[in-house]
Amino acid sequence: MQFDFFPSKTLTLYLARTFVVRIAAVLVMLVLVLQALDLLSQSSKVLAYEGNGQGELLRYIGYRMPQLVARFLPYSVLLATIITLATFNQNSEVVAMKAAGLSAHQILAPLLLAALAVSVISFAFNERIVTRSSAALSAWQAEDYGPVAPDSDVRTNVYLRDGDNILSARVLAGTGDDIRMRGVQWYRRDAEGRVTEKISAPAATYANPGWLLDDPVRFDVAAAQEIPIDPVRIAKGVSPRQAELGRIDPDALSLTDLGGAIGELSDAGRRTAELESKWWHKLSGPLSAFLMPLLGAIAAFGLARSGQLFVRAIIGMMLGFAYFVVDNAALAMGNFGAYPPFVAAWAPFLLFFLIGETLLIRTEE
Repeated sequence: MQFDFFPSKTLTLYLARTFVVRIAAVLVMLVLVLQALDLLSQSSKVLAYEGNGQGELLRYIGYRMPQLVARFLPYSVLLATIITLATFNQNSEVVAMKAAGLSAHQILAPLLLAALAVSVISFAFNERIVTRSSAALSAWQAEDYGPVAPDSDVRTNVYLRDGDNILSARVLAGTGDDIRMRGVQWYRRDAEGRVTEKISAPAATYANPGWLLDDPVRFDVAAAQEIPIDPVRIAKGVSPRQAELGRIDPDALSLTDLGGAIGELSDAGRRTAELESKWWHKLSGPLSAFLMPLLGAIAAFGLARSGQLFVRAIIGMMLGFAYFVVDNAALAMGNFGAYPPFVAAWAPFLLFFLIGETLLIRTEE
């Protein structure tokens, strides 16, 4: 019986259903509160653009809410784990299950199965919904919440190098030879890296070769003077494909699209450690929901009447939040190249899985 993790169908359904309902309740509560706070901080910026109103506020909510759901779903699983297991313990349901011969792993198995299903749903939700809403919101914010051109591919805050010179664009839209830039800045630098000339333009189009600036304004650094000039062609060494790869937003790309972009950047000799860490994290991130019942399991065991139930719940919560802290720190180290991408994404998950299993075995098994 100890190796049968689901000995009772009725009990399995009861535990899983209770857990899932509480995950949904906690998630709704968190998202509503956080969405309200976020809207309060951003509503003035959305409404600052002339003509924006209630429709644009609802549009912002539609773009932002999927991001909040994806970000706080693992936290919701953690809190739901603590609430569910602490309630079972307080009502002596855990004592009854253990008296019936169930081990700690058998009690947790339905919760782990439900959490695994949540992880799969979270991954699909991120791939199909969150990536699109992130891309749309970034493009809208780049236009200061004004009208966005109906382009199939929009990137923001692009920086490119042409030898010693720097070309930047606030928005990059389109693909191939039809690519366009908006909010363009061109910095000419000498051999020592000092800026000798700056040219600004509201827009630029690909001129094969180079980029043709519309209504450019030249700022001479030496003379400290800004002068309108005729349309000029710059950055002849920058191709449209280089421009498309100049800014990769991993949050706005699916797993397959990000993998393709990493391959192209690698072939071009560009550093891809940060993007590779994000690629692996697209897999390990949603799976963190599966880990939460194991880390919060300490709240399920120990007699409630001993007075330590609250302490156990706090310890479970601390373990869960410690995982998120370590996960973010490891991802940052991977972005800087201190950790290999695979280690940066998966080491925190494996470490806390072992910690959770060790606590469960040593204290309850």
